[in-house]
Amino acid sequence: MPDRGESESRKLLRRLRDSLALPGQGQDRLDRITHLIADSMQTEVCSIYLFRDADTLELCATEGLNKAAVHKTRIKLGEGLVGRVARTATPVNTGNAPAEKGFRFMPETGEEIYSSFLGVPIQRVGEKLGVLVVQSKEARQYSEDEVYALEVVAMVLAEMTELGAFSGPTGESLGTLHKQPITFRGATGQEGAAEGRVWLHEPRVVVTNPVADDPERETERLRAAVAQLRVSIDDLMSAASLDKEQRQVLDAYRMFANSRGWLRRMEEDIALGLSAEAAVEKEQSTTRARLEQVEDTYLRDRLHDLDDLSNRLLRILTGQGQDTGAAMPDDPVLVARNIGPGELLEYGRKLRGVVLEEGSVGSHAAVVARALAIPLVIHAERITSEALNGDAILVDGDQGIAHLRPEDTVAAAFRDKIAMQTEAQKRYADLRDLPATAACGTTVSLHMNAGLMADLPSLEGSGAEGVGLFRTELQFLVRSQMPKRDELARLYARVMDAAGGRRVAFRTLDIGSDKVLPYMKPADEPNPAMGWRAIRVGLDKPGVLRMQLQALIRAAQGRPLTVMFPFVAQGSEFAEARAFLLKEIHRERSLGHPLPERIEVGAMLETPSLAYAPRSFFETVDFLSVGGNDLKQFFFAADRENERVRRRYDTLNTGYLRFLSGVVARCAETGTALSYCGEDAGRPVEALALAAMGFRMLSMRPASIGPVKHLLRRVRLDDVRAVIDGARADAAASVRGALTSWLATVA
Repeated sequence: MPDRGESESRKLLRRLRDSLALPGQGQDRLDRITHLIADSMQTEVCSIYLFRDADTLELCATEGLNKAAVHKTRIKLGEGLVGRVARTATPVNTGNAPAEKGFRFMPETGEEIYSSFLGVPIQRVGEKLGVLVVQSKEARQYSEDEVYALEVVAMVLAEMTELGAFSGPTGESLGTLHKQPITFRGATGQEGAAEGRVWLHEPRVVVTNPVADDPERETERLRAAVAQLRVSIDDLMSAASLDKEQRQVLDAYRMFANSRGWLRRMEEDIALGLSAEAAVEKEQSTTRARLEQVEDTYLRDRLHDLDDLSNRLLRILTGQGQDTGAAMPDDPVLVARNIGPGELLEYGRKLRGVVLEEGSVGSHAAVVARALAIPLVIHAERITSEALNGDAILVDGDQGIAHLRPEDTVAAAFRDKIAMQTEAQKRYADLRDLPATAACGTTVSLHMNAGLMADLPSLEGSGAEGVGLFRTELQFLVRSQMPKRDELARLYARVMDAAGGRRVAFRTLDIGSDKVLPYMKPADEPNPAMGWRAIRVGLDKPGVLRMQLQALIRAAQGRPLTVMFPFVAQGSEFAEARAFLLKEIHRERSLGHPLPERIEVGAMLETPSLAYAPRSFFETVDFLSVGGNDLKQFFFAADRENERVRRRYDTLNTGYLRFLSGVVARCAETGTALSYCGEDAGRPVEALALAAMGFRMLSMRPASIGPVKHLLRRVRLDDVRAVIDGARADAAASVRGALTSWLATVA
């Protein structure tokens, strides 16, 4: 192929655009494209391979290879030269394909006579869609201009795939996004099930004009948009309220935006015939593919900066802002890469569910989702690339799965599951006013967890006897600055009013680790879960702790007050925190303010060390609440934010139950009230085991109270304890098997 200038490249893209504009089904278009590219580049072969699933490419069209191989030849990711291009998202260019490492000969295609091979990825902003290949009999490497031209063509193919240009005659998809059913297997952030329609938190920018005829005009548009982008970043940088981390992010933005190489590469793409928008996306895709291959963590973290900056530029070019004019559906399921607690709270209870690409079980979003009692799936990789506003979606928070555009059979089964859960909740409603008294006569007090005023109505509906944990950090997390004491006092007073005399255990500020206040400088710690957090922050920075204690005392207005300190690892920490509280009570008395009628001061047992505190600690503390979520991760040395290990260990592990037995025994010796708080308290089988081990108070999400009460009332706890002891005597690693088998015969 002779060296081609800019006009020749634009000519190829115009021919491609005109070909795609012709009537015909998806296969017709693919066939025309392969013929057009082979003709324009003067090669004997042009082939298009598209992904059928995440690991398999299929030959979908070819000019020059055996037509009978179309839709029959399939290649695994990483297999052969085509698979290598798909896996690495980088071109392979060789004059002797059979001699290349990993070459795979496919006899059904008739490609053995072609020596030269050039393959480039068909991708769009990190979405690997397929591979575009040209081959020749002549043993030669393709020139840089030819490689570049084929990459530009692949970019246009990606955009047209995005727009559904290759849909089949009966609606089947040839690599087309946003059409087929797809299941995303992530992780559970909040249990529950919901059906609804997608509502994108940050709507994707759709490029409808990948090819342009006037490169000068497109270059002017690009330069004007980049200039506007730079001004907007400078404006943000001038804000006085920015902390160090925010400035570092904006510095990275400014570095990208002012990069001459970034702008030059986009202008070169425009010169070859792309529109300004398509040039931005091509550069974003190419740089993204390159960064994904590097091992340097810092450089890989810059992917988010690149994506955000490119999306900002695309919004300027297209005029597609955050508000696209689309109406939120009546049954919205929020889909986002990630989201802050304040933004999630703004949506409120109108959401049916939330699906995030990132997030964690202890993230701000997860905390708010639990408070709002809406299902949350996290780690649903690439769902924001696939989902469109209005798409049907099923959220299975129990399994950590999201079904996008589900098939009828999947949707029907899912609706049956929701119907069964709804019916079960109706049955549990009949138990609402009955005590959780086991068949042996032992009563277990069931309380609910809360963190928002909106949670409190669930006290009546769920049958909870009180609030075993009120998370006070949410009011700090959703603000851009520290709340004032009087503001907190009014809020806590309203919580007590809504509780109607029921006990509310206020946990003092539990920040640090994954919960960093927007206005607090994050600590750079190698292991934040075991670092400067919760009561450690309160004792080191007593101003905030004292302010919160003052607000709680004033909110009580003569009523009983229950205060609980989080993440206490040793008795001395509790003593110091309790001394702060007593000092504030003395101060309020001296000011003539009404004091609580009585006060309970407790601690959360979330580290194994506290179980071995001196007897004097157990005699001093009014109550202990086992924080099971954190305790398990430290007991098993299994980070609960790490999906590889967090599910490897069982709450009903015999060693863990033996440890809990020791805690129960120590509290019994000193008459210390004891409760268990966490996800396990709300799982019926686990709750049953905890009650049998001696826990007489359990705190859980409101929806779990009915199922737990239902099972507790049907069994004798002494029988359950016998099953547990029997399994432990048999040296079982977990009592789960023995307990579930026994329940199948009696419950």
